[in-house]
Amino acid sequence: MATDLQQPQKDSYRAPVTGMSVSTRLVIQAVHAGLAMLRPVIKIVGRKRLEKPMAWMERQVKGVLFDCQMCGNCMLNATALRCPTRCKKQIRNGPCGGVRQDGTCELDPTMVCAWRDIVAHNGGLLPERLPPREFNFEGRSTWIAEALEGMPTVKPLPEKRETPAGRLQKALEAGEFVLTGEVAPGTAANGDAVLKQAAQLAPWVTAINATDAASANTALSSMAACAIMAREGYSAVMQMTCRDRNRIALQNDLLAVTALGIENILCLTGDGVANGDHPGARPVFDLDSVSLLATARTLRDAGTFMSGRALTSPPSYYIGGVENPFAPPVGVRVQRLKKKIDAGAQFIMTQLVYDLPAFELFMQEVRRQGLHRRCHILAGVGLLASTKTAGFIANNVPGMRIPQAILAQLESSSKPLDTGIAITVDILRRMRAMEGLAGVHIMFHPARLPLLGDILAQAGLDTQQSRHRAAPETESMAAAAG
Repeated sequence: MATDLQQPQKDSYRAPVTGMSVSTRLVIQAVHAGLAMLRPVIKIVGRKRLEKPMAWMERQVKGVLFDCQMCGNCMLNATALRCPTRCKKQIRNGPCGGVRQDGTCELDPTMVCAWRDIVAHNGGLLPERLPPREFNFEGRSTWIAEALEGMPTVKPLPEKRETPAGRLQKALEAGEFVLTGEVAPGTAANGDAVLKQAAQLAPWVTAINATDAASANTALSSMAACAIMAREGYSAVMQMTCRDRNRIALQNDLLAVTALGIENILCLTGDGVANGDHPGARPVFDLDSVSLLATARTLRDAGTFMSGRALTSPPSYYIGGVENPFAPPVGVRVQRLKKKIDAGAQFIMTQLVYDLPAFELFMQEVRRQGLHRRCHILAGVGLLASTKTAGFIANNVPGMRIPQAILAQLESSSKPLDTGIAITVDILRRMRAMEGLAGVHIMFHPARLPLLGDILAQAGLDTQQSRHRAAPETESMAAAAG
């Protein structure tokens, strides 16, 4: 069944290279000049004596002008005088992938995304990578800190260390059109659901991703699911979200990855807790995804923690990140991708792609900047099995976009599942021919995994003879499949 996915192309993934306005730059320069003049006064009077009155004054001035939260890590000079601390996820390196199509916050639909506001006032540009927030600075005067020490900067990242390549890395570097899959760990403590899904995916995919409390719903951890798969010989991709763990716990888990035989990691900021089954939980968001990527790279390539303390033996994982080409503001999505690549991402998995014309515009800009030569991009592919499912995703999942043409096809079909399969097949065929795309990441509901082989056959992707399947043929795999 043929499908028509064409629609007017309104997205512009190439951001205007303008930067912040002249007036904003003049304000920032004036503040810097004033703080430089204060430096000798602070040294004479003493930092301790001036800390409280300066912090009080800073709170009054910046609170009125910038809705300052007195985080003690002021980045206003890099964010066009718009405070990034207003972001509900505390993201310091650009908008998350869950921004709603109207530009409002995923967690608070009454609030415009803080980063959309920053980008709009910074001429369509994201700032360079910003350091993580230091929470022990909260309430302190950043005026004093800047006068004495200058603005905080990020530590330069180490050169890549050569590590043993796993199956996913080998397949991507060999230039194969790679298929990866995803399991939902579920709520069973024995891991049976993980192995059942993995066995259904393994004949077709090179590596298998395990979600980390997807949509903030409690489930078997990604680490446990990946350890179970690795024990059975599968090539696993461990998701790591910043939502639930601080930088200590995240680094603990990064050390555990190699120890458990897990070959790959995928760094995400994570959905807000309001979306899940524990809306009263306290979100962490100590790091954002860009900072987590940089941290993973530092542990692996420099052999140190973020603190600089040396590791006894560094990990050797393959580092991945995620990107959503469709969430506003689309003009910075390729910029954000570049920041993630610069931070350490070696492969990228995208949000589900249904709007192919918009995705092609995204890939055009990726190719223009040569990012496809620095990082392997895998496009997310899902199956719309019913009109109800498609409508729910389109209307209720922030950051998702399904063209009206697809929704209309499903609504008018007497067999929505067959129509959904035809749409998925058409998307896969077009992706296979798309320049710069390294492969696809399959995200099917567990109940629909038995359909995968037939769908790939229709798309012409079942006959590729990959030398790097997710797992070897073993007795344990056969038992899991049975």
